[in-house]
Amino acid sequence: MRVKGAGPLAGPVRLSASAEGLLRELAPQVLGGLVRRYGQFEGCQDAVQEAVLAAAVRWPAEGVPGNPRGWLATVAARRLVDEMRSDRARRVRESAVAAEAAAEAAGADVRVPGDCDDTLVLLFLCCHPVLSAASRTALTLRAVGGLTTAEIARAFLVPEGTMAARISRAKQRIRAAGSTFALPEGADREERLRVVLQVLYLVFNEGYTASSGGALHRADLAGEAIRLTRMVHAQLPEDGEVCGLLALMLLTHARRGVRTCAAGELVPLAEQDRSRWDRGMVAEGMALAKAALAAPALGPYQVQAAIAATHADAATAAETDWVQVHGLYLVLERIAPNPVVTLNRAVALAEVEGPAAGLALLAGLDGDGRLAGHHRLAAVRAHLLERSGEPGAAYGWYREAARGTASVAEQRYLLGRASRVRPGP
Repeated sequence: MRVKGAGPLAGPVRLSASAEGLLRELAPQVLGGLVRRYGQFEGCQDAVQEAVLAAAVRWPAEGVPGNPRGWLATVAARRLVDEMRSDRARRVRESAVAAEAAAEAAGADVRVPGDCDDTLVLLFLCCHPVLSAASRTALTLRAVGGLTTAEIARAFLVPEGTMAARISRAKQRIRAAGSTFALPEGADREERLRVVLQVLYLVFNEGYTASSGGALHRADLAGEAIRLTRMVHAQLPEDGEVCGLLALMLLTHARRGVRTCAAGELVPLAEQDRSRWDRGMVAEGMALAKAALAAPALGPYQVQAAIAATHADAATAAETDWVQVHGLYLVLERIAPNPVVTLNRAVALAEVEGPAAGLALLAGLDGDGRLAGHHRLAAVRAHLLERSGEPGAAYGWYREAARGTASVAEQRYLLGRASRVRPGP
C-alpha cells in the first residue's frame, strides 16, 4: 500500500490484502466522522492520512487491532489535536479531542466522531455542485477511495502536480461555498445522489475502457468504482438506481478476463468465450438487476442493467434476445435521451431488422454536435457497412474511427478490421 507523505521507512510496508482492503474501507468512515465534528476537510484528511500511514507501519508487526476503526479514529484525532494546538482559535475543539484521547488512554471505549458511517455524506460533499465533473471525480477518489494523488494522476494520464492542484482547488471551493457536513434534503438530495452516481459511473467507465494509453482497461480503477458503489448501496439498499448501477458494473466487469486475447488484442462481445466470464459476478449482477427493476421508479441505470442482464442471460452471442435489447434501448431513449444511447440502439436495431435499418438510424446522428468526432459513431457505421456488403466504404470508416481514439488497443482493433475489408489494388 502506498501512502502519500510516507517518507523513508525502516523497511518496505507490507500489508496483507485483507488489511489493505480494511484500511481502504475504514479511512473514509473515519474521515467522515472527523469532518462531521470539526468541519476542517483538509486538516481532517491530513490527520486520517497520518493514521493510515501509522497503521501501514505498525499493523504488519503488531497485528490488526481488535477495533481497527476505533484505532484509526483515535490516532487521527490525536494528529488533529497536535495541529490544533498551534492554533489558539481552536482551543475549545482541542480540549474536546484531548479529553477523548485521555479517556482512551484510561481504557475507556472512545466513541470518536464517525461511529455511524458517514461515507455517504462524504461522497455527497465530494460531489458538491460548485465543483466541475473532473474535480468531483478526483476528490472522490482521493478522499473516499483512498487513492494517492499520484495514483489518480496516473489513472487519468495527467501530471501529479496538475492533479494535486485540482484536488486542492476542489477543497478550497467547497470551503468557500460554506458547505456543511450533512446530507442535503428533499430534491437537493436526489440531485446530489444523481451526481454521485454519475461520478462513480465515470470512474468505472474509465477503468473498464481506458480512454487513452496502451492498456484497454484499468482493473484497479473499475474495482474501486465497484467498491464505492457497494458502499452507497449498503446505505441506500432500497434505491433502484443505486442497485441498478451496481448491477451494471458487475455484469460488465464480469467480462474483463476475456476482453483481450493472449496477444493483448481486443475481443468484441460477440466473439468472447462466455464460459470464462466471472460467473459469481454475473449471478450477483443478475440478482441486483432484477431487484432494481422492482423499484417503484425507473431510471437509466436500471434500464442499462437490464440490457447488460439480457446479454449475460444468453449462453452465446447468437442466442441474445435482440428484440428485448432494442426495446430496452427505446425505453432508455425516452427517459434519458442521449446520442450515445441512440448509437447503441442502432446496433440492436441492425440485429433485429438488418444493417440497413441500423445505418438509417445512424444517419440521424450525423448532425448531432455531441458526437462530432466521436470514434464510436464511425466504428459502428463501419461495422454495419461491412455487414451490408460494402467493404470499401467500411474500410474508410474503420480508419476514420481508428484516428479518432486515443486508446492503443482500440486503434489496433479498428485498423485490423480495416485490413480485413481493404479493397484490392
